[in-house]
Amino acid sequence: MRITDHTGTAIGASVEDFDHTSASENDIAALKETVYRHKIAVLKGQRLSPQTFLELGRRLGRPETYYEPMYQHPEVSEVFVSSNVPENGKQVGVPKTGKFWHADYQFMPDPFGITLIYPQVIPAKNRGTYFIDMGAAYERLPDDLKGEIEGTRCLHSVRKYFKVRPHDVYRPLSEIIQEVEEKTPAVRQPTVFTHPMTGEKVLYLSEGFTVGIENEDGKPLDEELLQRLFEATGQLDRDFAHENIHLQSFEQGDLLVWDNRSLIHCARHTTTPEPTVSFRVTVHDERKLHAGLEAA
Repeated sequence: MRITDHTGTAIGASVEDFDHTSASENDIAALKETVYRHKIAVLKGQRLSPQTFLELGRRLGRPETYYEPMYQHPEVSEVFVSSNVPENGKQVGVPKTGKFWHADYQFMPDPFGITLIYPQVIPAKNRGTYFIDMGAAYERLPDDLKGEIEGTRCLHSVRKYFKVRPHDVYRPLSEIIQEVEEKTPAVRQPTVFTHPMTGEKVLYLSEGFTVGIENEDGKPLDEELLQRLFEATGQLDRDFAHENIHLQSFEQGDLLVWDNRSLIHCARHTTTPEPTVSFRVTVHDERKLHAGLEAA
């Protein structure tokens, strides 16, 4: 296994000659350390079936199956499918996923530490995923803004971007919203927490899933504070030109492994989408998202 830092970018490393079937425990530890330290590890030259992709995920931790079945691979339910390419005339997975800033499972009580994305059909032009390193973004915040959010908590919910399921078509909207609120009620997490693997302070919020902020006594704070945080971190830049935004490209055979604690991401889509298919596996590593969850 050979690990090479990406040049000219603040995050990312390439990993060549990695085979999860023969990798030693030291190799797995080195890969995870690369993910935590460099945020994104691009495994080169991978050729995996959905089942062997899942097995790779199991080398890194405990896979989490996505809670809505329509996203699941028909043969390997732990594999999440994003696809706009029908198979045998049928939709497999869900198209146009993730076109907003978020961390995976941020709206759930126990988010996982590592995300793996394995592109299957790659666009010819508009390939790649946008990322923001929320550890580095926190460090860049003005001191007065850091002071305003000290001790606060954010509320996260899927309500803004919940996708209507096939069986929801003829249901009243109010009924669907009520089900979403009951099935996935908003969760609270510290606005800033310490990364358990690196000791870095991470700003944990996203324009897609964060719906409120409150002080340490649980009193809601003005939404304007959230907007300033979104603006400062680059999440409101619709041109994706903000200094915090990193575009990670990929090619056939690449498999991206990233730190879901400190990165938020946004899928790259255009008004004239190209065929695109990707598989995702998400895993819990040795620690909870942050120490507060360890003690809960």
